[in-house]
Amino acid sequence: MLKSNMEDTKSQYHKIITKSKEIFIHKNSDYGSSWRVLRIISLIDQINIKAQRIRNLQNNINNKIDEDQIAEFYGIINYSIMGLIQLKKGVVDEPDLNVDQIMKLYDKNVKETYELMLNKNHDYGEAWREMEVVSLTDIIIQKIFRMKSILANDGKTNVSEGLDANFQDILNYSVFAQILLKE
Repeated sequence: MLKSNMEDTKSQYHKIITKSKEIFIHKNSDYGSSWRVLRIISLIDQINIKAQRIRNLQNNINNKIDEDQIAEFYGIINYSIMGLIQLKKGVVDEPDLNVDQIMKLYDKNVKETYELMLNKNHDYGEAWREMEVVSLTDIIIQKIFRMKSILANDGKTNVSEGLDANFQDILNYSVFAQILLKE
């Protein structure tokens, strides 16, 4: 059964990332690489805004914007990829990447994060499938606070994973949440 679930996960993961990339491409055609000026804390704050909105949706707070959890999780995926790119490329004063460069970086970071997911799923036996979406949301918010602590400590950690691992985990938890929401 585990192998079947893992094969399902691979297929579902790729479908969600394909849609995420499509959204990213459309937004890039509207805004270009303007996000390249965002510092890491700004990207973390953008993820936080999306995660808090999801939490409000889950808590049935009266909503005035017609976007659901799935749309917000796509936003978190794309902001996480932007964060991974910014960690590697650094922040710039003005947009500096063309579409081809951006998409190569996007694909590279997705590939690395996907491989991490495969390794963790192997070790944890797809335990996330037994979780609630609200728990995944809470873990994302917890990771946001961890990242802010790491930044407040000048990016240094004693025994914990760094910012890149947290962006990757947030991305993967967002994909898992979407899989669970669609099932």
